Amino acid sequence: MVSHRRSSQPGLTRSARGTVLSVAAATAAALGAGAAPAGAEPGTGAEATRAEVDRLYEEAERATERFNEAGERVEHLKDRVAHARDRVARSQERINRMREGLGSVAGAQYRSGGMDPALALLLSQDPDGYLEAAAGLDRISELHAAALSDLRREQRHLGQERAEASRDLAELERSRSAVSRHKSTVERKLGEARRLLAALPAEEREGYGRPSRSGRDALPELSGLTAGSPHAAAATTAARSVVGRPYVWGANGPSGFDCSGLVQWSYAQAGVGLPRTSQAQAYAGRRVPLSQARPGDIVTYRSDASHVGMYVGNGQVVHAPYPGAAVRYDPVGMMPVHAVTRV
Repeated sequence: MVSHRRSSQPGLTRSARGTVLSVAAATAAALGAGAAPAGAEPGTGAEATRAEVDRLYEEAERATERFNEAGERVEHLKDRVAHARDRVARSQERINRMREGLGSVAGAQYRSGGMDPALALLLSQDPDGYLEAAAGLDRISELHAAALSDLRREQRHLGQERAEASRDLAELERSRSAVSRHKSTVERKLGEARRLLAALPAEEREGYGRPSRSGRDALPELSGLTAGSPHAAAATTAARSVVGRPYVWGANGPSGFDCSGLVQWSYAQAGVGLPRTSQAQAYAGRRVPLSQARPGDIVTYRSDASHVGMYVGNGQVVHAPYPGAAVRYDPVGMMPVHAVTRV
């Protein structure tokens, strides 16, 4: 044993110094290999590395759900922008037809011996000024006044449609930037976790990724418990059918899944559309106590609902746990439960 007390001798012989250095080198090598020396503080070595990897995976999962949310927002905004552009085009076509109709009236008046001053203003370089003044022109007929009122209203509507389309486009660009930002965060966290795992000895790395570390990939006994509804039963069957497929962040099947992607895909096979993120899935139905959970119920975890699985019975959930681990079964209490939701 190496003593930490100061030696009573004025110095060390060459042999003693060699012995101390050899012990120090051996201790450093053990630490570098992930084995904590006797008397070391708890939470050091390989165990601390695994804890740090767990933390990074948790942060990456939160960033993944933000990535999923931003991606969902992008798709929604793309549809809104497309519809806004269609509305703008239709409004412009109506305005063009109105202008053509009023232009035909002006042409007829010109050919008959003169053009109404009001219609001449309409065809001027400042039609908006004309529209402001048109209501006060006594010479315009009631029919023409109605047509001009319609034109003015349609032009205001077109301006509103264009403004809405511009806002949606700006929001779309912000959402695309958010997708890119969250993607970078996920990739950085996962890269840090991979580097830490690569520094562990081979047996430690294998132990970390082994399904038996906290769960299993065999179907647990379900004790005859029935699902809360036919579509919940179908979703449970779908989720079980993909046990063993890899965790892929940002994926919602069928070849790979992240946690919320698995739940969304499973319910889609049952004909039920669910939101993309675990946070939104927590509000996709009615809440039930954990003690009353039935197969197909959605179980969200952590205070921010950043992880989600599907209850299958007998105290088990099926879920996509983290990168490097396949879809599998784990105890429902594997981490703090946020909510149990029945769809």
